[in-house]
This record gives sequence, structure tokens and C-alpha cells, in this order.
Amino acid sequence: MRKLSILLAGCLLTLSFAAVAKGGGHGGSHASVVHVSGHTTKTGTYVPSHYRTGADSSKSNNWSTKGNVNPYTGKAGTKNPYAH
Repeated sequence: MRKLSILLAGCLLTLSFAAVAKGGGHGGSHASVVHVSGHTTKTGTYVPSHYRTGADSSKSNNWSTKGNVNPYTGKAGTKNPYAH
């Protein structure tokens, strides 16, 4: 029983460190994450709920930018941030 308690405590401690290390994605060079609720457009098309990067002045920290990967879909970015 004591070994089980120690193992459980170790697992909880590890998970708490992982949660702190992940952070909220706010600040530094990390883009914030915004949840978009499902909605129907004015043309009648339903758009399911999804996540997107928060609006800011940077074009290089968006998931669709080359060199970045969308953490929710695993899809690599394809857009050139310097193209006009």
C-alpha cells in the first residue's frame, strides 16, 4: 500500500510540473490560443468549433506560417510570412 501511495504521489507531481511547463501560451514569442464556437455563416454554411491563434501584429507565429505546425491537427504551415 505504501508503494502505491508513493507511486501515485510521484505521478501527480509529474503531471503538475507538466501543466506548469505547458503554460497558457500568453507572452514571450508564443501566440495566444482562441477557441471559436461553432456558428452558421450568413450564406448558411455551418462552421464547427475550432481553435486559432490570437490576433497580434506578427505574421510569423501563426499556425499556417511555414515552419510552424498546428498543434491540434498536426498540419504543417504553408504560407510565406513575407509575401505581400
